[in-house]
Amino acid sequence: MKSDKLIPGIVLVIIGAVILLANFGYLEFHWDNFERLWPIFIVIIGVNLVLSHNKTPWAIILRIAVVIFGIGLLLFGNFDNDDNYSSYHHRHAFRVSDNNDNDGDNDNDGERFPVKGTFNEPYADTKIARLNISGGATAYHLSDTTNQLFSANTSQQTAKYTFSSSTDDSIRVMDFSMRDHVGFHFGSQRNRVEFKLNPKPVWEIDVETGASAVDFDLSNFKVRDLKMHGGMAGFHVKMGAPEAITDIDVSTGMAGVDISIPRDAACSIETDSGLSGNDFDDVPKVSDDHFQTAGYDAAKTKFHIHISGGFSGFHVKRY
Repeated sequence: MKSDKLIPGIVLVIIGAVILLANFGYLEFHWDNFERLWPIFIVIIGVNLVLSHNKTPWAIILRIAVVIFGIGLLLFGNFDNDDNYSSYHHRHAFRVSDNNDNDGDNDNDGERFPVKGTFNEPYADTKIARLNISGGATAYHLSDTTNQLFSANTSQQTAKYTFSSSTDDSIRVMDFSMRDHVGFHFGSQRNRVEFKLNPKPVWEIDVETGASAVDFDLSNFKVRDLKMHGGMAGFHVKMGAPEAITDIDVSTGMAGVDISIPRDAACSIETDSGLSGNDFDDVPKVSDDHFQTAGYDAAKTKFHIHISGGFSGFHVKRY
């Protein structure tokens, strides 16, 4: 193998091996690291450019070591766990903000403090609701119900969030997004959003995110359409009983995706997943890119799942 192809080949082998091992439960990586450690890729590229014309054994070993160490640190380094987050909160006080003050800025001798905010949308006998979520560098969590139509509690250090609502052909539409923020931020960073939804409407949910962690327990909600599009993200979703047809569309770059569905639910899965690893519990293979349970066509309620991605691990499991 030519030396200029050695490093890309090693990167592909490492990423593929990590995804396979993660799919079988032997590894767990920290997707939140991509938010802060992405400059590792610049270091890897820089080292390889500097040593690209050096064919000595020590140069080749150094290039390989930098790749292995960098990717290992990126995937498995535990720098942003809950202990660090709790410790940070003991050292710094929160400033509470209302809906009109969610800029995430608190000037105190140049120091930046975490900010909490709340967004609400009242429930008005809404039949169908659509929630659009956009923005990376955030941990999104959803599990609880609310008497409001929608509620979000934010805790941010570098992010700024906006919320708006409108009506589109009798569908109540809510847009929750992160405003662009610029500059590099050092030290402990954690942006979190806790969503709550009303269980009465039928929901359509669209998530567009970059390097984020998404953990949604939707088992208490009626969801007819779920879209999750992300770059380097981790998606963990638990679905409840399907509607007549519940469509789930997942598109990722490099991500870990876990979707849990009821054990007795009819399900069809279509894949276009490149070099990704797929693991679908009790969903028989129909063709290379199609998996489907028996009796799917005749089922009154069913899941239709479409997944696509580059270097990702997809797991559809039963509960």
